[in-house]
Amino acid sequence: MLTESEVSRSWARLFKDGNFTTDSFENAENLLEELRPESPLRHRLTSELAELQRLHETKA
Repeated sequence: MLTESEVSRSWARLFKDGNFTTDSFENAENLLEELRPESPLRHRLTSELAELQRLHETKA
């Protein structure tokens, strides 16, 4: 299990270049699974991921 700090850094690297691919979304979901279900960071990043996916679908 990764710490919240590690997940946060990995998340930032994952989307740093505006890289919105199926693989990046899968990797993001895997990072979320590393966090405790009650983690505030997990809830925030889950919402952020949903928004990024909506934006990606709109552009595609």
